[in-house]
Amino acid sequence: MQVNQTTLTVVRGSVLDQETDAIVNAANTKMRGGGGVDGAIHRAAGPELLEELKRVAPNGAPTGTAVLTGGHRLKQPYIIHTPGPVWHGGTRGEPELLASCYRSCMEVAHKKGLESIAFCSISTGVYGYPIERAAPLALSTVRDFLQAHPDTSLRRVVFAMFGAEEYRVFTEALGTLEKEGA
Repeated sequence: MQVNQTTLTVVRGSVLDQETDAIVNAANTKMRGGGGVDGAIHRAAGPELLEELKRVAPNGAPTGTAVLTGGHRLKQPYIIHTPGPVWHGGTRGEPELLASCYRSCMEVAHKKGLESIAFCSISTGVYGYPIERAAPLALSTVRDFLQAHPDTSLRRVVFAMFGAEEYRVFTEALGTLEKEGA
């Protein structure tokens, strides 16, 4: 999907394998590593990542915000860490918080002048956010950001889906978004 000068795509694979300026880490509020993609990114980036996070986010970070670090041992120069919401049935502001995660990551990438970013699916693992609700929200939030920032340096936004079901749901959601028109 094309939005102004930026291409928005869904691919099957790990966020760690993407050739982008930054990858997004679905972090927790403590910003000290964890399970799932957070743990995989910390293991791949090496112990220097944890040391940097202790410096730049000594008290962690609130849900829906984003913190930029170097990529350390990753091939991507930067990591954008965002703590997603835990799903409680959708009655505790989860949609707004999840949208804030994607928007905050886009703002960080835009302000840093990055040309490409790769997202994983935030909050849909152990945090329990239903992927059927998360995918359209993620994609439309990123599209809306790109429409509101036609001057952005970002030329490529990738949603890297590790699992087959994630990939299917995000691909269908992107198709629906394209039909609605960019």
